[in-house]
Amino acid sequence: MGKFQFIQTELPGVIIVEPTVFGDARGYFMETFQKEEFAAAGIDCEFVQDNQSSSTRGVLRGLHFQTEHTQGKLVRVVKGEVFDVAVDCRPGSATFGKWTGVVLSSENKRQFYVPQGFAHGFLVLSDEAEFCYKCTDYYTPSAEGGIPYNDPTIGIEWPDCGCEYRLSEKDQHHLPFDQQSFSCFAKW
Repeated sequence: MGKFQFIQTELPGVIIVEPTVFGDARGYFMETFQKEEFAAAGIDCEFVQDNQSSSTRGVLRGLHFQTEHTQGKLVRVVKGEVFDVAVDCRPGSATFGKWTGVVLSSENKRQFYVPQGFAHGFLVLSDEAEFCYKCTDYYTPSAEGGIPYNDPTIGIEWPDCGCEYRLSEKDQHHLPFDQQSFSCFAKW
């Protein structure tokens, strides 16, 4: 038996990862990544950068992508709970403009793989959340792109977090989905 269960979502390539957790009265142990098992499940990439952020309830980060040095991301929550979303931005894809979401928490220990060609974002549902992710390419500030979290073309059903959403200044000014070309994702 493998150490992970890989659950395919309705968006090809976007995968929920459930690790096997070994626990007892002392606590728990789990592997969070194992290259061979991930490759066998279709996540065959090299991660080059790890990031971690801390946010409070109602913080909505995203929807983000890079137009150059596009990134695949393996995301997880080590404290708290978030609603995590991937949006297909690959022109010509049968699921172009579609989204999928999953609750990630320190309790369920799920991970979410968002491949290149997708925008990504999350909403914090707990009082605090610490969010960790591995990236397949380096962050490039000059290549930042984004989609409004509430874009009507996509229609993401964000959950109620018990307060108003809080966005960064840049996340309040992204072009609508239908006004972007996404040619950078044509090869994905």
